[in-house]
Amino acid sequence: MATGWGSILRDEQLEEMARQAVDRALAEGVLLRTSQEPSSSDVVSYAPFTLFPSLVPSALLEQAYAVQMDFNMLVDAVSQNAAFLEQTLSSTIKRDNFTACLFDIHKQVLKEGIAQTVFLGLNRSDYMFQRNADGSAALKQIEINTISASFGGLASRTPAVHRHVLNVLSKTKEAAKILSNNPSKGLALGIAKAWELYGSANALVLLIAQEKERNIFDQRAIENELLARNIHVIRRRFEDVSEKGSLDQDRRLFMDGQEVAVVYFRDGYMPSQYSPQNWEARLLLERSCAVKCPDIATQLAGTKKVQQELSRMGILEMLLPGQPESVARLRATFAGLYSLDMGEEGDLAIAEALAAPSQFVLKPQREGGGNNLYGEEMVQALERLKESEERASYILMEKIEAEPFGNCLLRPGSPVQVVQCISELGIFGVYVRQGKTLVMNKHVGHLLRTKAMEHADGGVAAGVAVLDNPYPV
Repeated sequence: MATGWGSILRDEQLEEMARQAVDRALAEGVLLRTSQEPSSSDVVSYAPFTLFPSLVPSALLEQAYAVQMDFNMLVDAVSQNAAFLEQTLSSTIKRDNFTACLFDIHKQVLKEGIAQTVFLGLNRSDYMFQRNADGSAALKQIEINTISASFGGLASRTPAVHRHVLNVLSKTKEAAKILSNNPSKGLALGIAKAWELYGSANALVLLIAQEKERNIFDQRAIENELLARNIHVIRRRFEDVSEKGSLDQDRRLFMDGQEVAVVYFRDGYMPSQYSPQNWEARLLLERSCAVKCPDIATQLAGTKKVQQELSRMGILEMLLPGQPESVARLRATFAGLYSLDMGEEGDLAIAEALAAPSQFVLKPQREGGGNNLYGEEMVQALERLKESEERASYILMEKIEAEPFGNCLLRPGSPVQVVQCISELGIFGVYVRQGKTLVMNKHVGHLLRTKAMEHADGGVAAGVAVLDNPYPV
């Protein structure tokens, strides 16, 4: 594994291969706006990617696909179980203001009565490959993203780039092994199904966007798929919703006077994205009968605290009764997860982590990458938190030790060199529920992201990992 493709290349060839790969990536639309001009597409660059596809055991790829429909059902079950959410998050919301604000909206919506009847989940479950003592690898879940799960668009553009690189090297047999992948098509299929079930032919899809969005082309891929089905998408910010959004007496949502069938959030997953005005806008959207992707309960279902509670014995059985096969598939992917709530259990977890810091990760209730604490930073945080109730806003997780391998990470302005890397595999899931009936439940593609060993945390948008493709072995 460690040799991968590196052995076939001498350095001078590497530079030339990188030039070819970058040109092909630009031609295929593997694009980001620049950090200098994040609101404009006048100047764009290629999204960082690996020179070669990375080797992934096909058994683990198949396992990740096979469990995705179980994860879809699980997230959906959690979102409908208000008692479980309240109990699970009770300690977290006392100390984590962001989760508390989300939960507050959840409670208001429940009190008024949920207006929406169609529910849509677009999620991505992320895994790493744990290196076992006997040299084999095991699939372990890192997290599930239930809001703004990104890169389904760009992931469909990268297989052609890696096939091109291998074809240039006359490796046509290898090039043919790179899997085709089009998550954005499947994600759009879910939105289209929800739009159809909403049942208003002239209603729009409202995409809640950030003002500065470098990853616009990823989002456009989904918009374009919808437009091909004659479903129109409008992009608005939370601020626009608070100024021009309204509900009629039936709680139908209107934006600029046009009815909205589906609200698709590509914003609203981090505290910095909410002003008081934005919280008001979020509440308005949640109170409406439009299909939210995700609705507030589904966003809460994706928190780290819920992930940790799901790993407790008996919880999966309670949420998915009479489905032992699903439970077994889900549990096989769980890494060790530990509560830091006040009390003996939390004390024990902290003591273990302080005794062996290299074996754990400290995770706050945050999305967007770059938030986790490792090593010395984790030790300092735990020493500071251990007597404080604030510790309940974190969870501890077993650190996944993956087998490193060589690859080239191509980034604008960075030298072309082989570095030691690890990968993270994401599987995109889509489900649609009408009332109590699941009308769609499927996996729709994958995302492989690879980062240099020295980077402990962070996704592509956070500027650390780069886009990749699995090369099944």
